Amino acid sequence: MNKNLLLVVTTTTLVAIVSILLTSPTNILGPPTIPTSHDHLHSAKILHVSGAVGPESLVFDPNGEGPYTGVADGRVLKWIAGDDGSGSWTDFATTSSNRNECVRPFAPEMEHVCGRPLGLRFDKKTGNLYIADAYLGLQVVGPTGGLATPVVNELEGQPMRFTNDLDIDEQEDVIYFTDTSMVFQRRQFILSVLTKDKTGRLLKYDKSSKEVTVLARGLAFANGVALSKDSTFLLVAETTTCRILRFWLHGPNAGKSDVFAELPGFPDNIRRNSKGEFWVALHSKKGLFAKVVLSNSWIGKTLLKFPLSFKQLHSLLVGGKAHATAIKLSEEGKILDVLEDCNGKTLRFISEVEEKDGKLWIGSVLMPFLGTYNL
Repeated sequence: MNKNLLLVVTTTTLVAIVSILLTSPTNILGPPTIPTSHDHLHSAKILHVSGAVGPESLVFDPNGEGPYTGVADGRVLKWIAGDDGSGSWTDFATTSSNRNECVRPFAPEMEHVCGRPLGLRFDKKTGNLYIADAYLGLQVVGPTGGLATPVVNELEGQPMRFTNDLDIDEQEDVIYFTDTSMVFQRRQFILSVLTKDKTGRLLKYDKSSKEVTVLARGLAFANGVALSKDSTFLLVAETTTCRILRFWLHGPNAGKSDVFAELPGFPDNIRRNSKGEFWVALHSKKGLFAKVVLSNSWIGKTLLKFPLSFKQLHSLLVGGKAHATAIKLSEEGKILDVLEDCNGKTLRFISEVEEKDGKLWIGSVLMPFLGTYNL
């Protein structure tokens, strides 16, 4: 038997076995149960993003209007609420001037041309919106929107490959942001996870001096960013390792870092509420198959040699079952609450949880809608 035929047979057998296990009643490879969770998110209300996919991040402007969200075709949209509770989406900004071919809601092969806005944050003093575009770097657009302009699109002589999220320290006038990988781009995020790539960076941009400082290197899929209420520390989601890291900015531990929280799944964005607590969105929980694959990088690299599609690889990592998990952490890193849609009836693959006025606004990097849930 030649090598190509052997590879096909092996792959087919592997996929068949895993598929059977994933679809079995017990689904031993599926998402684990979190004992203290509340399966309430299935009652969330859906807000469709007309003609768009992937409302990753959600943010309200200094006047409380919005939310604003970035979608897969490179646009930033604004929700215009009506007096009767209805509303509509309107184009607010774009991150790329090359819009001629950006006509499909979801076209991963065009992301590097159209841009892919991920993390969003408003500067409350100026009203400017800062955008972490996965391909085009850190950008900014004025209060009236339009075409965003580059702030940081290269570092150390190399273009930014996977800018992901940011937070703004209004007092220090600096922006903290993540570069997920120096090797892989956003449309290759599965490869970054399976190879256990550790080239992610935490960066600081000084708005006054326009200098960029590397605060940390060697991060495994550096993702969401959130500053503490008193600005003494910064949280960064390390997706591949399923944990949140804490970087001390001020005080006796300044310059040091530690593990803030170990999580039961893959964290995406982190957002602080008015009390100083943190909401963490899990892309998915970490099932048995994901634990085995990520236990050693050679397993993931071997899996990539099989002719499996993105959809198949993603299904294996998330346990073959769509679901949604949001975790609230205290300022000390203790789990305060876990909200889920265990069967993905309404929400799935969430990317961010923004708490505002007793309501959670919940984004998703893959779905054509966002959700709202009343606390």
